[in-house]
Parts: sequence; C-alpha cells; structure tokens
Amino acid sequence: MSGFFGVASKRDCVLDLFFGVDYHSHLGTRRAGMTVHGETGFNRAIHNIQNSPFRTKFERDIEEFHGNLGIGCISDNEAQPLLVNSHLGSFAITTVGRINNLESLKALCFNKGTSHFLEMSSGEINPTELVAALINHKQSIVEGISYVQEMVEGSMSILVMTKEGIYAARDKLGRTPVIIGEKEDGYCITFESSAFLNLGYHHYRDLGPGEIDFITPQWVEVVKGAGEEMRICSFLWVYYGYPTSTYEGVNVECMRNRCGDLLAQHDERSDIHIDSVAGVPDSGTAHAVGYSNRSKIPFSRPFIKYTPTWPRSFMPTSQKQRNMIAKMKLIPVQELIEDKSLLLIDDSIVRGTQLGETTQFLYDSGAREVHVRPACPPILFGCKYLNFSRSSSEMDLITRRVIAELEGDQPITQEILEEYADPNSERYQKMCEEIRKRSKFTTLRYHRLDDMVESIGLPKCKLCTYCFDGKEK
Repeated sequence: MSGFFGVASKRDCVLDLFFGVDYHSHLGTRRAGMTVHGETGFNRAIHNIQNSPFRTKFERDIEEFHGNLGIGCISDNEAQPLLVNSHLGSFAITTVGRINNLESLKALCFNKGTSHFLEMSSGEINPTELVAALINHKQSIVEGISYVQEMVEGSMSILVMTKEGIYAARDKLGRTPVIIGEKEDGYCITFESSAFLNLGYHHYRDLGPGEIDFITPQWVEVVKGAGEEMRICSFLWVYYGYPTSTYEGVNVECMRNRCGDLLAQHDERSDIHIDSVAGVPDSGTAHAVGYSNRSKIPFSRPFIKYTPTWPRSFMPTSQKQRNMIAKMKLIPVQELIEDKSLLLIDDSIVRGTQLGETTQFLYDSGAREVHVRPACPPILFGCKYLNFSRSSSEMDLITRRVIAELEGDQPITQEILEEYADPNSERYQKMCEEIRKRSKFTTLRYHRLDDMVESIGLPKCKLCTYCFDGKEK
C-alpha cells in the first residue's frame, strides 16, 4: 500500500506535512518523500525508509524546507513525489493505487511521443511517472487527471501540487479514501483521517468517487463532481486502516468491535469452553475486545508484540524473513497461556503461515486449546485493485492451495469458487476443515461476508468484496 498527505496553509506548512506523512507509516515500508513549494520554488526530498523510520530520515530536511504548499507520501514501492516540468507548467505529483494495464499505457505514451521513462531498481517504470505522462496528454491538469481515471485499470488516487494549490483526486470507484481536513490556517488532504487529528484540523469532508478538488490555503473548489458508483475496499476496516481513522463516516475501531460482537453471537450456542479471548496484535485486538464484550469471556494478552525494531511483520522483501520476524516479535506471557483454552482472533488468514506458527507457539507455551476466529471471510481471490498484498499468485493463498488439492484434476471454474465462498455449502465446510487441520486449530470459524458487511454498516453495493467472493460489482 501507500498513503499520502498534503497541506495548503496560510503559514509555513512544513511541520504539518512532516507529521501528517509520518502518520501514514503503517501503509508503507520502503520509500518516503516530501515536496514543498515556497518563495524559492519546489524543494523535494525522497529517502529509503526500509531500515529507519520516516522521522529520522526527514528531520534534517524539515529544517531546510519552507513553504505554504506541500505534499508527501509513504510507499511500499516507488519513489515519490515526482517533480514534473511540462507544457502544463511545473508540478509535483504523488499517487496511491495500482495500474494493471501499465504495459499498454506505456506503449500508448510512446505512441503519443513520450521518448522514455526512467527505470526503477526493479527494472519496472515508476507508475507515478506514467500517471504524470498521461496527465500531460491533455491541455489542463483537470482534463489530464480525468483521462487517467478513465484509462487506468485498477485504481488511482492522485495529489498534484502546482504553485497555486493542490489538485486532489479520488480514484474512479473510490476504492481508497481521500479526505480533506480544515483549520483556521488552511486545509489538508489525507488518506488517513487520523493523520490530522493532533495537528488541529477537523473533518471537512470526504471526496466522492472520481471527484477532483482544487485546494488552496483560502478555499476548496470542486472542479469535477463525484460519480454515483462506489466500491471502497472493505479490507480497509478489517485490516490495514488505522484504528483511529474514519472512512465514509465509519470508524475503524468501532467497526472492528462490531465485527467481534457478531463473531461472538455466532458462538453463543457452541459447547466450547474458553478461558480468555485474545487478538493477534495489532489489527486483531479490537475484534477481540468486541468478542469479549459480547461473550463476557475475559480479554487477555497472552503475547505482546515487540515493536521497537520490528513494527511490521512484512517489512523485509523475503517471505522467509517476514515469517521469521512475525515469530520473533511475539513474546509470550506464560502465565496467561499455560493450560488455558484460548480463542484467538486475527484480521485474516492469507497464506496461512503466520497464524499457524502463532498457534504452534501458543501450544509450545502450554496452551491446551487454540480456537481461531478470522475477522473476515476466507480470502479466495488476490486483490487486483490495490497493492496491500505482495502475493504474486493466487496459489499463495492457503484457500486456493487447499481447493486445488480437494478438487484434484478437476478444472477449478468460477462456479466452483463461488461454491467455496458460500458458507452454507459442503465445499466451504470441507475447505475450512482442511485449513483447520493443517494449522492445528482446535476449531476454526470464519466471519461471514454478510456479517462483515453489517459490521461496516455501508450497503454491500458500495463496498469492494472481490477478494472474498470474486465479484467485481
């Protein structure tokens, strides 16, 4: 994933920009950048943050930067913001999204006169540079951004900063949020609404799907209205959104509490005995609190995450290293584990590796039973709209590996996958039981899709649930 933050202020914006971007550090681990416009023009800094947090890399830059307009980002992939000089003038640009048809759009740019793109160290071109090239095909920035939204397959939210102000654009179907905050000195634009709370801003409004606004220190102008159709990512609330953030009026922490409440309601008639409920930190914790509050089973923390040097389990590029760090950063509290029957809630089961190892870790620490309740349905399809997962193949998903073995030589059609997504089907039950056995869970019950949608509180037609049911609309 990536996250961005922008500021248009009547005063120097650098500190607001610095802390606003830093509050997106949970969304990216590889690159970060800030660009400010002031009396001397554009100033930019981009740093590698793989081995150091954002703040330590940019502390020197903020002493040298001055200006009343600024944009910045945290990214898992490409370096940005980029500075561009074109027939539309000079501007800085940063993006959040995913381009599935990058090769065909690159060819389109070459056919329209683009001579080259710079290669990243991965050998690929920077998607943000491609977006800038597409914008420059048109005669205005607003036309260019609208063109990008029509041409990109995937999703693309954009901040473009000129010397006059900042254009903020939410992706065509609103898969990710773009939120404006307001205070006396001006405005900010952010992915995470929680990024501006301690900076003195209050919520001004969310951009609608495909909407483009122009923000200056004095005013906000809608230059392209929102579309009717929205497919905001449901996984925002389940997993990667920050607990204090609110999207479309729905707070992440509150949604997770409701999610745990509904999970507990479905266990009310079960005959299992649980000593305590625990969440896999951090995103599983609020789900577990909701479960505990409903069930009246005590909430506990049988293991604590060590975060000073390992804030995220998927920081290294290597999956082997990520698995090792996921194991190393959880430190057991023996007294809360030994001879106990634990109910464990995690946000999801993706590859199946980490939660299986966590369960074994609890058994090794003396747990009698480990009952698992993922806070979302089985993930059957790799996301093709956002870059929140590094999975290169759907066979990375434990569900798809299990399905392949259960089906044997039979071709796995969309109809068969829909059956596996139906919690009332025999195929679904067989898949879950096989996952339970492989991971050595005492019991396993996933959250139902209808319950997850109810936990969010938005109509299902407004949510993207593709990774659970394979339905694009």
